[in-house]
Amino acid sequence: MTTPTQLTLTRPDDWHLHLRDGAAMASVVPATAQQFARAIVMPNLHPPVTTAEQAVAYRDRIRAAVPAGLKFEPLMVLYLTDNTPVDEVKRAKDAGVVAFKLYPAGATTNSDAGVTDLRKTHKVLEAMQREGLVFCVHGEVTDSEVDVFDREKAFIDDKLIPLRRDFPELKVAFEHITTKEAAQYVSEADHFVGATITPQHLLYNRNAIFMGGVRPHYYCLPILKREEHRVALVKAATSGDPKFFLGTDSAPHASHLKEHASGCAGCYTAPCAIELYAEAFEAAGALDKLEAFASFHGPDYYGLPRNTDAITLVREDWVVPEELPFGETVIKPLRGGETLRWKMR
Repeated sequence: MTTPTQLTLTRPDDWHLHLRDGAAMASVVPATAQQFARAIVMPNLHPPVTTAEQAVAYRDRIRAAVPAGLKFEPLMVLYLTDNTPVDEVKRAKDAGVVAFKLYPAGATTNSDAGVTDLRKTHKVLEAMQREGLVFCVHGEVTDSEVDVFDREKAFIDDKLIPLRRDFPELKVAFEHITTKEAAQYVSEADHFVGATITPQHLLYNRNAIFMGGVRPHYYCLPILKREEHRVALVKAATSGDPKFFLGTDSAPHASHLKEHASGCAGCYTAPCAIELYAEAFEAAGALDKLEAFASFHGPDYYGLPRNTDAITLVREDWVVPEELPFGETVIKPLRGGETLRWKMR
């Protein structure tokens, strides 16, 4: 089959994104706004975004960083804690917040204030189910005795299955899935369950972290897994199943903190996100499935209208910048200095 030289897609959305705050945030918002119409913005700031009032203020700061001439809408999420008041659910919905986020305490960047025991949040989850808010979950256990490569599977067995039994009509977005077990679980679940998949987990397995030395810019959480898991994710993403949709988990960290003895977890993909997805779908012979995954499944799951404008991808070699400004420092995007074959115009 002949590969097309141009693709026109309904403008996509990013259903899992980190933007940070302050000058750093202002540095990265334009890259996302160039490609995506909307994005689910993660609330793991320091301190975290735990109230509707804080979410509205953060949304205003993001909107102020969008370059003139671009239309981009941040979709806000509250950080769930052991002590989130039940009343905050109604305040969140009234303020336009679309979801709450589960960070198991200690699971990833700025997750220290996260949930220590889901049972402590049951009244809040009941209110979320009643109000129709989405529960975005970082699906890993944090028990030290569980191997880091097995923590997603353990989360499904120990946390997610009981959660869905207790709250069968709570919308659960299983974010940045990384394993064949997660892909199978979601594919067999009902319509209340959805899942995002990142470009790095479609393109790379865990070998990428160690080829030619330790490569910190490929280190993210959940960590890249074995090849069999990457293959399963590609199959899920290109299947046409509406429960799977685009979520970059683009996570900006200053380069000196990534290239550190205890480097930060996260891949910064915003400047070339849709191009990376196109590369993954092309490798799978499934470019015809990219638009639904990137542009339709996410808004359908969240109950939002699909976008009506479009973007164009052309087959054109270009080099991803090796580094970019990031507040008072610099950041290195994934694939920095390398050539990609698709370019958004």
